[in-house]
Amino acid sequence: MVSEEEQLRRALVGKARAEVAWLEGAGVVMRGSAFADIVLLKGELDPEERAGDGSGLLAGRDGKALRASLDRLGYAPEAWAAVSCCGADGVTPLDAGLLRRAILTISPLTVVATDEAAAHVLREAYADELVLIEDFNQAMLAPGFVAVVDGMRFMNLGGFEAALADDHEKQVMWARLKLLPPLGEPY
Repeated sequence: MVSEEEQLRRALVGKARAEVAWLEGAGVVMRGSAFADIVLLKGELDPEERAGDGSGLLAGRDGKALRASLDRLGYAPEAWAAVSCCGADGVTPLDAGLLRRAILTISPLTVVATDEAAAHVLREAYADELVLIEDFNQAMLAPGFVAVVDGMRFMNLGGFEAALADDHEKQVMWARLKLLPPLGEPY
């Protein structure tokens, strides 16, 4: 006999699988955990990341650096997901409604735009909520500012991949990421 708790777990996993499958069918490219605490959005894809199946999304130098940063901050290894802010072609910006649905499906505590293209789509997806924020820098998702939207922390890193080429800019990115420690129990 299956316990009530196990039935609930199976139902939640089944629901998540169905929602992720729908999103992938609609052209959303994703990688990582469907139950992530933190979602990393990328809008400027490298040729390797344009595979379309998500396997290359954040698999390069920037992805390794982001995952190492999250580990150093105390996030569990499975606590992240990546979502491309481009359609399956790797170039066309993702429809704002699809990005919003992807974020709501994962239901993270934190959403990080790794570049300005991702921040632009995120602004479009949550425009109605962002205009209600009094602080201009937060409302505009200016790089380095944390905005709270629908109970989630949003941040625009402002060009993480490009920053890896400069030691000072890497430190700027690390300082920004330190503003987003895990909200749950430390790993």
